Amino acid sequence: MEFRLLGTVCVDTLTGPLPLGPAKRRSLLAALLLHANTPVSMARLTDCLWDEEPPLHARTVIQGHVSRLRALLVGADAQAYGVELATLGDAYVLRAPETLLDSQRFEELLMLAREQRGPADTVLMLKEALSLWQGPALTGTFASAPLQAAAHALEESRLSTVEHLARAYGELGEHHRAAAVLRAEAVAHPMRESLAAALMTALYRSGRQSEALDCFHRTRRLLADDLGIDPGRELADAYARILRGEGGSGGPVAPGHAAGAGSPSAPQDGSPLPGAASTNNGPAGPQNSRPPHGGNGAPQTGSPLLAATSAHSGPGAAQAVLPAHLSPSPYTAGGVSADLLPRAPRGFHGRGAELTALSRAAAGEAPVCLVTGPAGVGKTALALHWARRSPAAFPDGRLFADLRGFGEAAEPTPLEVLREFLLALGVAPRRVPESVAGAAALFRSLTDRLSLLVVLDNARDSAQVRPLLPGGADCVTLVTSRHRLGGLIASDAAVPVPVDILEPPDGTALLAGVLGEERVLAEPVAARRLAELCGGLPLALRVTAARLAARPRWTLAAMADELADERSRLSYLDVEDTGVSAALRLTVQQLPPDAVHHLGRLGHHPGGHFDPYTAAALAGSDPVTAGAALERLAAAHLVTEAGPGRWILHDLVRLYARALDPAAAPEALIGVLDHYIATALAAADTAEPGGEPCFVLPDGFRAPAATRDFTDRAEAMSWLAAEREDLTLAAAAARAAGLDDRAWRIILLQWPHVVWRVRDGWAPMLELALAAAVALEDPYAESRVRNLLGWVLTEEGRTGEAVATLEPSPGLARQAGDRLGEATALINLAIVQAGQGGLDLAMEGCERALGLAREEPDAHTEMLALQHLARMQLMAGRPQDALDSARTAFDLGPEHEEAARRVLLLSVSGEAHLALGAEEEGVRLLDEAATEAERAGYDEGALRALEALLRVAASPEHVRRHTEAARRLTADG
Repeated sequence: MEFRLLGTVCVDTLTGPLPLGPAKRRSLLAALLLHANTPVSMARLTDCLWDEEPPLHARTVIQGHVSRLRALLVGADAQAYGVELATLGDAYVLRAPETLLDSQRFEELLMLAREQRGPADTVLMLKEALSLWQGPALTGTFASAPLQAAAHALEESRLSTVEHLARAYGELGEHHRAAAVLRAEAVAHPMRESLAAALMTALYRSGRQSEALDCFHRTRRLLADDLGIDPGRELADAYARILRGEGGSGGPVAPGHAAGAGSPSAPQDGSPLPGAASTNNGPAGPQNSRPPHGGNGAPQTGSPLLAATSAHSGPGAAQAVLPAHLSPSPYTAGGVSADLLPRAPRGFHGRGAELTALSRAAAGEAPVCLVTGPAGVGKTALALHWARRSPAAFPDGRLFADLRGFGEAAEPTPLEVLREFLLALGVAPRRVPESVAGAAALFRSLTDRLSLLVVLDNARDSAQVRPLLPGGADCVTLVTSRHRLGGLIASDAAVPVPVDILEPPDGTALLAGVLGEERVLAEPVAARRLAELCGGLPLALRVTAARLAARPRWTLAAMADELADERSRLSYLDVEDTGVSAALRLTVQQLPPDAVHHLGRLGHHPGGHFDPYTAAALAGSDPVTAGAALERLAAAHLVTEAGPGRWILHDLVRLYARALDPAAAPEALIGVLDHYIATALAAADTAEPGGEPCFVLPDGFRAPAATRDFTDRAEAMSWLAAEREDLTLAAAAARAAGLDDRAWRIILLQWPHVVWRVRDGWAPMLELALAAAVALEDPYAESRVRNLLGWVLTEEGRTGEAVATLEPSPGLARQAGDRLGEATALINLAIVQAGQGGLDLAMEGCERALGLAREEPDAHTEMLALQHLARMQLMAGRPQDALDSARTAFDLGPEHEEAARRVLLLSVSGEAHLALGAEEEGVRLLDEAATEAERAGYDEGALRALEALLRVAASPEHVRRHTEAARRLTADG
């Protein structure tokens, strides 16, 4: 359950938003939430619901809305979340944990942002805070004075947060992002001087001085025309600093372009520990639960049937009376066991979502609830905690059996389990049938009219469970397993309730339950780190807590340092016969050899995600075989499907898998690196089919059994975006293994994505590629990497670094006999020179590049040179020459797929027409450029074209499109 004020006022639940009804009721809820956990008087509520004189029956209306709202909350199981709408005399109070209210989480994130020591962490906190906003605050409420004032205060807090985020970006030197964040808000709030001043500063520091000054003059005119006032001190001071040249980035940023294989881009102008609430699992009863977030207890061990069966067969055994609805049977001795469950788990935390899911699953007819998850995640503890919450829910008894499907000891036979169940139900020992079929039939018959809970723990497969299912419609069967048991879902409509790892707050709460809150509160950062190192796995956390409990003088930080070493982490997570390695070993030993082989190779994957192609490359198999192995591993909860066809390994499973086949590490690494090279080549060729191949394949290249086929540019770009992090990790692993010939190739092949999202922090990755190329003493590789890196540095406003990076590149390309690489290097260098004011030198460089491209000949590079030459001619006040160059580029026939190049040529043509006085044609071309960019998802190109349009035709539609493009770009960045 979640309450939202930052947008449309609503109450979100697991099944969707509650139907709040009319604006008055929504306003009542807003008024209560704005003062959550504080009584709100009837007079205050009246003011919030009526602007003028309220009606005579206002009190009755409010009481009716309160009654309906209370019913909605009760129906959504609000009590389980700690939510209550109470009456206190002449007032009402909505009691709710602050974590359920988005405005409170927003304020908490702002507080955390202010406490961060570095701007990068501040940015993360502020972006998370702003992501909570779904629209204007208190949308959908009645526009009364108190609610309007509250909405205004919330909006002021949001705008201040945006300004804070821009300042943090500025501290990081990411002034282009600061400008993108601020521009959308400045358009929406054109007379907010602090926004305008901050935007001016960000634009100026990112090298866009003319736009910064234009922003000032536009704001000054608005203030004068609408309010009749002059700019305030903050705005005037920002203007003065720009005129004096203070705090700039060393000159305007030049228009961008594609590097590497040559492609265009958008040009630019000059914990605390949870308290009692986190451990309170709600009121008793299987229909109640806390909100999502989980923790749990340890798996139970011991005999397969934790039932005192001797009590039913020995002399003088106590016998309970059969329920009145159960007819006497010649098989029964006349009694029903009171309770056969093991003790309730200690230190259980959270798991609200799973408990709620179990309660819902158990509400059906003859339900079978299937609790699944990896080893050590706490399935047994969850099942027992839920089962023990309300003894009255199952008046005819609760049975339990450990089926030992993943244990070292032999599994109990179905007949052994059924015999214990029948004895527990009062069947005399001599009456228990000797066959499985007979015992199962008697069990179903006896339970046909009972209300009984049967817990079957650690089931290996569906066949092990089916004979043990009771027969009554009022009986509930709760099965736990490390496997998915799809057969049970198909044959008996079992409802799966998956159990995942714990979030860090619940992990620290679990530690506190064992070690005591004082010890955890004394080292909150170390406690959270321990929870993360244990991967949120309750078994690992309990082992860690046990080791710490046995060493009272150890600090949590020292234990965290010990676990940080991946080579020994698993050994530290074992205590006696209990531990992560043991639990995983019991799961793996159930797998066929092929699945174990693939698991062992996955442990050597340098990235975080993998698909069947990646798994095949690691294992030396094919995607079909690998896909089947992944499905088998997923069924055993050893891998997790993060998305369609995309899988991940839990950190501790990865460490265990790596130890299965340590000698295979070099072979697996080369296999996956060459897979990435082959796939990235296919993606680059599909995304930019006119581009020149970057290189020949490395020596000893191992072609994968199959390479992914990309049907269109969108699919190829999507793969490059999704795999960016893993490609970077793979390149770093290649560099560490001395495979530099693969490291720089894997990075450079991402150039279509680099040019599409140029301001997205590519420099560190490209610097790694440059180090690999230099180590190889390969002039071809070094020139190509320098081209792409220099251009990225130019776009980031790091002009001096860009010059130092690019200057050696033409000579290196000549040394390698790479004429097209030399042409690209000359173009990139010209862009920096133009940005520094050397337009004549820059245009000369573009002319030389144009000649090299025509000598090859290569139309792609020729278009690239003409595109940037046109931009520079426009900057030099030669619009007709710029138009001629753009037309020549168009005549070369840019491929339909090259949306970015066409957008940029249309933009420069439109601006050239404007400069020549042909305003109508210029506006048409710029609008066409913006439309094509929007259609292609090329937000930087759309922003560039719309900015040019706004200077001559600031229609509301253009303003809206500009704002949306800026917001999309900010969200992507």
